[in-house]
Amino acid sequence: MKNILILFTSILILSCNNSNQNKKSVDTVPMTKINESKMDGEWVSLIQQNTMDGWHYYQDNGKKTGWDINDGVLTFTSANAKGKGDKSLVSDKEYTSFKIHLEWKVSPGSNSGFFWGVKEDEKYEFPFVTGPEIQILDPANPDPPLIQAGALYGMVAPSEWVTNPAGEWNTYDITIDHNINKGTVIHNGTKIVEFPLSGDEWDAMVEPTKFNNCDQKPWQNCDFGKFKTGRISIQDHPGVISFRNIKILEL
Repeated sequence: MKNILILFTSILILSCNNSNQNKKSVDTVPMTKINESKMDGEWVSLIQQNTMDGWHYYQDNGKKTGWDINDGVLTFTSANAKGKGDKSLVSDKEYTSFKIHLEWKVSPGSNSGFFWGVKEDEKYEFPFVTGPEIQILDPANPDPPLIQAGALYGMVAPSEWVTNPAGEWNTYDITIDHNINKGTVIHNGTKIVEFPLSGDEWDAMVEPTKFNNCDQKPWQNCDFGKFKTGRISIQDHPGVISFRNIKILEL
């Protein structure tokens, strides 16, 4: 009788242990795989390991240089730049509403920018005459708030200063959603800028800037902020500017 009781108890303990192990497997592994699968199915990486496929120089004539990519890091080095005209990169594809994640760092004193709604046409000399910009900048630069890192360039200053120093990586999570007429910038995990994308409030923000009636400025042809659908762009500027982990989710 005693031996039977011991055998029954051993079977009961083993059964409970197996049940707990199975429960742990069900609760953790499948959920992780589901989440990863969902992200992979919706977000698209815009930087490959060692190729610039998906990007080209603005108004590319086959003679521009300055950008290179190594181990998934896309870098503009102004000292290596050659060729006539703007050397910003633009996406091969056009986008309308989207979320984009990107990581960037700059050398001391340098800057860049992220643009959307860019129209690539010979009559437009630069991406900024059509596409609004989220500023990328060494925070040590003594520039006004409206052109500090994270600002909607010239129009909306960041609510907080959260930029890492030159030489360190920063993150932007930017949403451009024409469905609800709203743009937002999350910089290093902190939401610092919100703005409309069109309408009376947008026009009022543009009115006091250099982009108002900009077709009368030295660059002449200009349709700033007029296009809901356009290319995205990362800007050439003096210094060394690097990007990595750029991925986009169309809305």
